[in-house]
Amino acid sequence: MYLDKIVQSHREVASRDQRNLDDLAGQASALSSTRGFRARLVQGSRESLCVIAEIKRKSPSKGVLRANLDAAHIASLYEQGGASCLSVLTDEHFFGGSVEDLQIARASTSLPVIRKDFTVSEFDVLDARLMGADCVLLIAAALTDDELSRFHDLAVQIGLEVLVETHDEHELERALNVGATIVGVNQRDLITFEVDHARAERMASLIPPTVVRVAESGVRNADDARRLRDAGYDAVLVGESIVTSIDPVAAVRDLKVS
Repeated sequence: MYLDKIVQSHREVASRDQRNLDDLAGQASALSSTRGFRARLVQGSRESLCVIAEIKRKSPSKGVLRANLDAAHIASLYEQGGASCLSVLTDEHFFGGSVEDLQIARASTSLPVIRKDFTVSEFDVLDARLMGADCVLLIAAALTDDELSRFHDLAVQIGLEVLVETHDEHELERALNVGATIVGVNQRDLITFEVDHARAERMASLIPPTVVRVAESGVRNADDARRLRDAGYDAVLVGESIVTSIDPVAAVRDLKVS
């Protein structure tokens, strides 16, 4: 399974990190407030489905998605299209992303940004805040209960918001148990890569109304977006269909269904 391979690679890197966690936490805690990732979604979802637009250079399954991607330019286009937030891949080896992509994209817009990466240690959480992210991704399938709880608590302590990604009802329960206020439901099966729209629709009703609901993966067009909006989702996190579009502005706008 590709997730296992990627997570193992990240865990090996984290195991060699010799930096002082207390020093990093002190630096992170001293930073100014973030742009309010969750608040932007809450506000925007009152009018229409929010779009978290992703800057994604490549993927393990599809290869290069947009050659010579300019992070500043594509971020600006997403903002013009009405995106509520940005998602930026920072994994270099598997997705071709970078910390620089995140920092450039954030500096080019007024939008809150989530660091899209494979968080496997306290270092990853702290680094997300220090590089300028407004929100960090925690993938329930990649973490133990203890890790999920510790990383979530640490993020909150340093003023970083958290999106907890889930794939099934058990992972959703784990996310809610740690106090997640933004929950993502990934429609893509981690083993087969197939998209299961029914899963996202089924799980929406299990997410409390006080929690922001985000559908991830497999959102291709306005019909997909409308189905998810009708199911109760506040936002969609979309990468491939908009980053590969010849008109990213229109692609984002089309997903903002009422």
